[in-house]
Amino acid sequence: QVQLVESGGGLVQAGGSLRLSCAASGISFKIGAMGWYRQAPGKQRELVAIMTNGSVTDYADSVKGRFTISRDNAKITANLYMNSLKPEDTAVYYCNLRAPLGRYSSYDYWGQGIQVTVSS
Repeated sequence: QVQLVESGGGLVQAGGSLRLSCAASGISFKIGAMGWYRQAPGKQRELVAIMTNGSVTDYADSVKGRFTISRDNAKITANLYMNSLKPEDTAVYYCNLRAPLGRYSSYDYWGQGIQVTVSS
């Protein structure tokens, strides 16, 4: 059974930093991209940062230059380093792991989500 466990969230003042960590277990297959998404109250879940298993990264425009994603393929972990946090970064953050099912399809696994609150 695949599990993604997030840690590191909490309350921080604007301008501060946090590191989110995601640890995957129960993996017995080749994995694809790992990433972080977030969902603020009343809004849709959105991509924050993603890294392929070839270390190619992509970031939401709103976090470029402030957030950095990293992953350890051996340990199957992913971290999100968040700097210069803003109140608008407040959201529940979800770890995502993508499992390729074939050339054109994949399955997404999700963590339970972790709250990040940035006070002004």
